[in-house]
This record gives sequence, structure tokens and C-alpha cells, in this order.
Amino acid sequence: MSSSDLLEIEPLELKFPFELRKQISCSLLLTNKTDDHIAFKVKTTSPKKYCVRPNTGVVLPRSTCDVIITMQAQKEMPADMQCKDKFLVQSVVSDPGIASKDITQEMFTKESGNKVDEVKLRVLYVAPPQPPSPVPEESEEGSSPRASEGETKSLSRYTTLPRARMESEDSSPEVALMISRLTEERNVAIQQNKNLRQELESLKREVGKQQGGSFSLIVVVFVALLGILLGYFFKK
Repeated sequence: MSSSDLLEIEPLELKFPFELRKQISCSLLLTNKTDDHIAFKVKTTSPKKYCVRPNTGVVLPRSTCDVIITMQAQKEMPADMQCKDKFLVQSVVSDPGIASKDITQEMFTKESGNKVDEVKLRVLYVAPPQPPSPVPEESEEGSSPRASEGETKSLSRYTTLPRARMESEDSSPEVALMISRLTEERNVAIQQNKNLRQELESLKREVGKQQGGSFSLIVVVFVALLGILLGYFFKK
């Protein structure tokens, strides 16, 4: 911030994030902490390169004014990102009723008899902000998507377990005996079921001429017997 008696100016260094073929702007804050009306004028050593809005104006007592400085799009990169451009902010005490259109260059000369404050500003080029680098996606456990060499070797011990060893763990004598017993009981149950169905078909032919009620009773009895036998098998 400047030490001007009339206006406080911030910042004293105009920083432009330089990019080729792109207009870049920065703001200048003028603060009037006096009880007077302060007229100001902004000048630059490169008027064709910059656009200043407003370049003249009046800052009311105990108030502020924002000035936007826009650098035109540049076609060449400056050497070593150095800039020799300068800005000058001039300020004088003005009449309370003065308007921005009434401000003239003569108001800021020594011949006018006014006390003119002048503050010089530097121009700096800075590198544009870089976009954040992409963060690699993590797995559900929060680990890196690519396993390390040590993790790969560790996993290989589980994925390449010898088949003979796996079969031996599941082929103990107790397991083999149980499988054989269940297979035999299943075969017996299937044969009994087949025999019952054959007997049922035979009975159908014998009682085909009898009343439907008697035949239905016989069917119910055989179905019940079949259910008992199957229930007995599965309980074992």
C-alpha cells in the first residue's frame, strides 16, 4: 500500500498471469481516507498495450474506487517473463461538485497550483496457475490400482497352489466314506421310488374298472408310503 497523503493504492505491483493470445486483467483499489473529494488519473508507459477503466475519476470522502487494468492479448512470450511497463497514479484534491468528465490533464500539473500526489506501480508477469494433477483412482480398500511387485508375488502363492495338494486336503478317508454311504443310500431310494411307481401302475390297471373313490384311496396310501420312505432317507 502506498504512502500517498490523498489516496491509498493497493497493490503497488500489478501481477498478470501471462498467457499468449489471451486478455488478462487485474484490479487496482483506490481508497480515500480523507474528508475531501479526490480526483485521480492513471497513466502508463504503454498506452496501446493496456486498457484502463476508469482511467480518470473522483473518489468520494471515506470511500473506495476499483480500477480494472486489462492487458491486450500478446502474440509473443516476453524474454525471461520480464516486463518494463510502468503505471503512474496521480491524485489531487478537487471541488465537491466536480464530475469525472470535468477532470483535465491541467489539474495534475505544477502550474495549476494543486498539490499532486504521484505513485508509481510496477508490472509483473507471473506463470498462470497450473491445473491440479490427476489423482490415481484407488481400490475399495484404499490401495493403489497397480499392486507392487511384493504384493504380486504374495498373491501368486495363493493363485498357484498345486492341484494335487488341494485334492489331498479334500480326500481324507472320513470324507470318502461319507460320500460312498450317501451315494449308496441315494441309489437305494431311487430304486425304491421306481418300484413303487411300477406297483402303482399295476394297481391302476387292476382297479381301472372299480369306482374312482376306491382307486383314489389306494393312490393316497401309496403316496403317503412314498413320502415316509423319502423322509427317512433324508433324515439319515
